[in-house]
Amino acid sequence: MSKFLFFFASRWGIVLAGVFIGVFAALLQKMGNPGNMGICVACFERDIAGSLGLHRAAVVQYMRPEIIGFVLGSLLAAYLFREFRARAGSAPIVRFVLGVFAMIGALVFLGCPWRAMLRLAGGDGNAIFGLLGLVGGIWIGTLFLKNGYNLGRSQRTYTSVGWILPLTMLGFLLLMLVFPQVPGQEKSGVLFYSLKGPGSMHAPLLFSLCVGLAVGFVAQKTRFCTMGAFRDLILFRQGHLFWGVLALMIAAFVTNLVLGQFHPGFAKQPVAHTMSLWNFGGMVLAGLAFALAGGCPGRQLFLAGEGDGDAAVFVLGMIVGAGFSHNFGLASSPEGVGLYGIPAVIIGLLVCLFIGFTMREKMA
Repeated sequence: MSKFLFFFASRWGIVLAGVFIGVFAALLQKMGNPGNMGICVACFERDIAGSLGLHRAAVVQYMRPEIIGFVLGSLLAAYLFREFRARAGSAPIVRFVLGVFAMIGALVFLGCPWRAMLRLAGGDGNAIFGLLGLVGGIWIGTLFLKNGYNLGRSQRTYTSVGWILPLTMLGFLLLMLVFPQVPGQEKSGVLFYSLKGPGSMHAPLLFSLCVGLAVGFVAQKTRFCTMGAFRDLILFRQGHLFWGVLALMIAAFVTNLVLGQFHPGFAKQPVAHTMSLWNFGGMVLAGLAFALAGGCPGRQLFLAGEGDGDAAVFVLGMIVGAGFSHNFGLASSPEGVGLYGIPAVIIGLLVCLFIGFTMREKMA
């Protein structure tokens, strides 16, 4: 067992995690998920919000099994290796707000950090601006970290607190089984299903769920995190997590080449727009929010699976943020940024800067 744990903590462990995610993300696309969106935590949480009726954008409504699998796979790994630890109490309302604005920024770009890398691995040049924005936002976050920014300590709490989000995800899975998609119908029981657009494109449920479980298990053990990879490079000049990020992009690129899914260019890329400034700006906001919250959206799901109630609050903030984004015209589309997307990014940056400046221990 100790050798197993040592492997996951090693460089080869994090590289394996990145390769696994990159390969299976491309395979999920081949099996039916949207183009350059084999895995996208932000987009999939948006689809879940739509499936629950939190927004009524008919083209992005589907209860994504991958997200359910991420949380439950992490839960399984945490219990198997005795790492489940229920904790909470580290500025939950702030984490919720950061989750909301992280989602708004991601949906202006049209993707989370994972999807930014997968878009680039699929040939989408617009992802370059998103990745630059992500790094820029994380860099701003590191400046706050250097100057004492801290959301405070979480504390051990009741085991049931750590189970809330995993049980919620299990409930979502049961809803899918009780109310499966009916061909030609937009609603099945309490769930909404897209009949066209990205929400209507999905790999088979069992395959998606199994990939999600495996990714959740591996990522929990290796501490895989895209935000953490760039933060550690900037702050500590440590490249351990970055090797996993690099492996993800290379593995996805090679798999896309093999599957005929690599299509280089900027115009007419799947579920993408060419407004470069706001591809950059949206991800500056998202990157800053991730840095202030302590993890990318995938990492927040894995933390929630191992009992972190504060990460669960961030996840719920992202799902609510998806509802806001589509109900209030903030989210982008292939035609460009939503009607109110630009002011939402500016407001989000101001809110994140307010949080960063006012939650510093040196100011206490």
